Amino acid sequence: MTEARTDVTTNDRSTNSTRRSQDSEGRLSDPPVLPANVEPPSTAAAHRPAFPEFTRGTLPEWALVRQLFDPTEIADVGEAVRGALDPVMASIPTGARVCLAVGSRGIDRIDQVVRAVVERAHAAGASVFIVPAMGSHGGATAEGQLEVLAEYGITPESMGCEIRSSMDTVELGEVGPGVPVFLDRNAFEGADFIVPINRVKVHTDFSGPVESGMMKMIAIGLGKQKGADTFHGQGFAVFDELIPEVAAYTLSRAPIPFGLALIENGHARLLHAEAVAADRIATREPELLVMSTDALARLPLAAIDVLVLDEIGKDVSGLGMDSNVVGRYYAGPTGLPPVIQRVVVRDLTSSTQGNAVGIGMADVVLRQAVEKIDYHKTYMNCITAKTPEGARVPITVDTDREALSVALACCLKVTPEDARIVRVRDTKHLELLYVSAPALPDVLATGSCEVVRPPGPIGFDAAGMFVDRLA
Repeated sequence: MTEARTDVTTNDRSTNSTRRSQDSEGRLSDPPVLPANVEPPSTAAAHRPAFPEFTRGTLPEWALVRQLFDPTEIADVGEAVRGALDPVMASIPTGARVCLAVGSRGIDRIDQVVRAVVERAHAAGASVFIVPAMGSHGGATAEGQLEVLAEYGITPESMGCEIRSSMDTVELGEVGPGVPVFLDRNAFEGADFIVPINRVKVHTDFSGPVESGMMKMIAIGLGKQKGADTFHGQGFAVFDELIPEVAAYTLSRAPIPFGLALIENGHARLLHAEAVAADRIATREPELLVMSTDALARLPLAAIDVLVLDEIGKDVSGLGMDSNVVGRYYAGPTGLPPVIQRVVVRDLTSSTQGNAVGIGMADVVLRQAVEKIDYHKTYMNCITAKTPEGARVPITVDTDREALSVALACCLKVTPEDARIVRVRDTKHLELLYVSAPALPDVLATGSCEVVRPPGPIGFDAAGMFVDRLA
């Protein structure tokens, strides 16, 4: 059994979770190695384009644009969470041992949310501990999952309670032949009550009345790597039916009195917090999903030639980039707008800790992103999810100028001058975006966008990197 436990007086966490090797020995954690007779591209002369044949034509100007989303948000997280919990706290008696299940997504102010739940449980006379409920994330290690939580500010010191991290599970039974149901052993054996805390939103891999949220955390997140692997082995095609079935099975056998559902607005800020009693989760979560989908930020164009993402990461989306935003999946277009010819990825978020799952959805990536990949974490996530495509590394170049030139060269029926280019921070933060002049009229025609900075040249510094920054 692999277990890492921390409490308010102990912070003994490994700080070196990245597994790399200079020379591949065929291990899972090894990065791909070029054959001996192939010379890797040189990075010494970054100012010289690697593909001068495709650095041609004149790029269009671009403007900085702001999308005007509904600004409604939760101002005081503690007050909102306490108010949400009041109707259900009678189910937690004095002296109860409460386990809070917390996931790996970058939810707005999640540390404040969890801290407020801890304080409310303590006020009710309960003892509290936290478990990571994130399937195979964090490299599927107890230490790695502690590090994921710490990245979001969730530590024993900041929460005022113990965090018990282990990959060990108990098997609750089966919902059908070959579909066992697992649950975190610390949660099941160490708590009188388990409370899942999760954001409700559309999923990147499947659609249905229930997607990402409390029921998915109950069915998969709390099942750790073993449960996630078994579950994903059934295929995404059955997730819309299997998640409610497994969640219902778990609710009937595990002491889960309620869950805390969170919804974000178009600015990726908390919009709504609601405690849902266990007997209402199955009916209430689909309603919350509709609310979440209505608030989801999207790109304001139906067609884009090149989309530039400054970053991808697990804190942004389970796929690194949200398929609901980019309109593509590993197999190709999803059939929903926008239609994007090529996607460029510039970097990984710091919070993803090297997990580059979803990088295979891009067409061109910068070397600075590839050099940050933790192959063990990425491969573990993709293998568990049965999507090895997510770990495939696309065409890799050194500079923004090269990336844009190569991406445009791979587009159909497009000249650089007429290219519809959009650049955003990531698929979660879409308020500010650069839009090329050919696409600007369509963006402004939506009535929900305004120009922050008028069109100007797409500038590059001496090293070939973008001069313009996204705040």
